[in-house]
Amino acid sequence: MVRIKRGLMTKKRHKNVLKKTKGFRLLNSKVFSRAKNALMKAGTNAYIWRKRKKRDFRRLWTVRINTAARANGTTYSKLINNMYNKQVKLNRKVLSNLAVTNPEVFKNVVEFVK
Repeated sequence: MVRIKRGLMTKKRHKNVLKKTKGFRLLNSKVFSRAKNALMKAGTNAYIWRKRKKRDFRRLWTVRINTAARANGTTYSKLINNMYNKQVKLNRKVLSNLAVTNPEVFKNVVEFVK
């Protein structure tokens, strides 16, 4: 039976982990055991914030639409309800962009659904 030495693959794996943790604070970028834990934690946080980003953007769109709707004499909830009843198929992202870039077009939408 031939002896198998695994030092080469271990060194390669350690090098890859340390390369990915470059720029982390303190020993998290220099010591393999700390770097491995930091990389796992970073991956978990990245996954969480990818989901969170969608939530944050929807909240931002809602705030923008509400501000523009109140400037035009209605509220967010009444605007969305009227749009649903009139079957206007504009999502919140589009409405938010209209409110920011084209207030006059947004005003026309509000007047149409009133």
